Amino acid sequence: MSELPTWSFAYGQPECCARIRSVVDDFQVDEVLGFSADGEGEHLLLQVQKRGANTAWVARELARIAGIKPRDVSYAGRKDRNAVTVQHFTLWLGKQPEPDWSAHVHPEYHVLSSVRHRRKLRLGALRGNRFRLVLRELSMPVADLEPRLRLIREQGVPNYFGSQRFGHAGGNIARALQFFADPRRVRDRDMRSLLLSTARSLIFNAVLSERIVQGTWNRAIPGEVCMLEGSHSVFRSDPEDTGLAERIASGDIHPTGPLWGMGDALVGGDAAAIEARVAQEHAAFAQGLETAGLVAARRALRLPVTDLKWQSEGEHTLILEFFLPAGAYATAVLRELVTTENPAGGANGDAEDD
Repeated sequence: MSELPTWSFAYGQPECCARIRSVVDDFQVDEVLGFSADGEGEHLLLQVQKRGANTAWVARELARIAGIKPRDVSYAGRKDRNAVTVQHFTLWLGKQPEPDWSAHVHPEYHVLSSVRHRRKLRLGALRGNRFRLVLRELSMPVADLEPRLRLIREQGVPNYFGSQRFGHAGGNIARALQFFADPRRVRDRDMRSLLLSTARSLIFNAVLSERIVQGTWNRAIPGEVCMLEGSHSVFRSDPEDTGLAERIASGDIHPTGPLWGMGDALVGGDAAAIEARVAQEHAAFAQGLETAGLVAARRALRLPVTDLKWQSEGEHTLILEFFLPAGAYATAVLRELVTTENPAGGANGDAEDD
C-alpha cells in the first residue's frame, strides 16, 4: 500500500470542484486556547501571527531573539505554513527581561501580544481553531452548495484524520509497514511517533469509512462506546437506554472508533465485530501498534462543525468560517463539500504543518 485510500463520504462524493489557497490569505486559522494567562511566572505567553512560515522555524526565531535555547520554546500545535495563522508560544525566560518585540519586524511573523504565565504550553493544550477559508473558481454556483452546507452545519461531518497524517500521496503508510517489519531501522523518536500515528489514523479512518457505508457513523449500534461532546470521557452504551438516540441526535454524545493499541477498548457486539474485521485487514498495523505498547483509546466518529457561516463573492467564490475542536481537521469539512485543487501544493489544508 503506497497511496492514500479513498474513504467513504457521508453525503456522497462532491460534484463541485474548487481552488483553495489561490493566495496565502485564502486560508486563515486562529488558535483558541480556552484559558487565560496567569499574568506572572517564568514563562512568556506570546500570541504570534505568521504568514507562509513553518511553526518550528518561528519557534527558533523567537528563541534567537529572546536569547534562549530552542528547546525552551513550546507551542500547542503546528499550523499550516501556506496560510495566515495566529497561534501561541511560551518562552521560558525565568527572571530575564522580555525582548522588545516591536524592534524585530519580519514579513513572515510578528508578535501580537505577550503576557507572563506560570506553565509551558504543551502540545494539544487547545480548545480548538477558528478557520476562514476562501474557495475560488467553483464549478457550480454557490447557491447549489447550500443544501450540502446546511447538512454539514446540522449533522457535522465524519471525523477523519486529515491527509497530512499520511504524508505526501500517503507515503507514510508504506514507511510505517517497513518500520513494523523492522523497528530497528527507525531510530529517530519523532519519526517513530509519526509512523505510529500514521498506523493508528489509518485503522481509525478505515473503521469510520465502514461505519459510513453501513449508515451508522452518526448513530449507536450494539456494543457502542460513546464520547461526551467537548471531552474525552467515554462509556459503553446501554442497549436499553431509550434516550441514547436522542442524545446522539442532539450532539450531546457521539459514537466512537478505535485508536488502536493494547488493553480494553470497551467496545463490544456489532461495533467490536466491525473493528476486529478492519483490524484484520490491516493486521500489520494493528499488531505493530500493540507490540509498540500503545494503549487503546477512542475518538469520536462524528465532528460537529460549530458556528459554520458562509457567504459568496459572486457566483463562484465561497467564503467559509467555522470552529473545530482540537485534533480535528479542516480537510474533513472540505472533503464533504468540494473536491479541491491546491495551487500551493500539499493537502487540502488543516491546522498542522505540511
